[in-house]
Amino acid sequence: MARVTLTVADGIGHILLDRPDKMNAITPAMTEELQRVCKEIDDNKDVRVATIMGAGDKAFSAGSDLNILADLTDVMAFRDRIEYAAVVRNIRKPVIAGLKGWVLGGGMEMAIAADIRIAGRSAKIGGPEVTRGWIGGGGASQMLPRLVGVGQAMKMLLTGEPVDAETALRIGLVEEVVEDAQVVSRTIALAAKIASLSPVATQAVKAGIRAALSMSLEQGLRYENELHTICMSDNARHEGIKAFQQKREGKF
Repeated sequence: MARVTLTVADGIGHILLDRPDKMNAITPAMTEELQRVCKEIDDNKDVRVATIMGAGDKAFSAGSDLNILADLTDVMAFRDRIEYAAVVRNIRKPVIAGLKGWVLGGGMEMAIAADIRIAGRSAKIGGPEVTRGWIGGGGASQMLPRLVGVGQAMKMLLTGEPVDAETALRIGLVEEVVEDAQVVSRTIALAAKIASLSPVATQAVKAGIRAALSMSLEQGLRYENELHTICMSDNARHEGIKAFQQKREGKF
């Protein structure tokens, strides 16, 4: 059964794309589940950070189920669809994607919608839509150049050819490459580190960096100062100072 699940443990919300027999390709029903799950992550104060991974070893996600796209008749309704990469991108809390196997099309768009990407050595990441006669609609042409630069984004999206994990690391598409068997543990370990910190501070970091993608430097600096002011009004500031004075880790 195709589904999207959420489990919460130790301040981490774990999203699982669970359709391994179809390379975790996304159906409309899964999109609705993902939207619900992402809202739950933002609404649940016990969740400080999220991870997103695919079931099985063959793929993180192959993107949209093309058999469903073949039945598309109402183009305007399609335009107004729930965009599954966007619901991941719009999560306010930090999101880490753990990637194994194929990361294609909308799967790549979900991965680049996350804030940090941990790739297994088997990962192959690409946007093959151009080879089918269209382009991605979940952020590939906008987010990819911001991660890897215009030239690399052009090469990937104009050819539709995927890159391997080491190439993805070299061009800045992923932040770490580990053995496939370590993807889950490394993703969770990084999430646990972030979850141990002040949620006000970590969400402010995310908001500030995301703002840098669209604001001018002057606007961004003003926005950062406002975020800094919000952090300084939070009680976590006192614990951070006390922990520094006592030479220990802060308890947030």
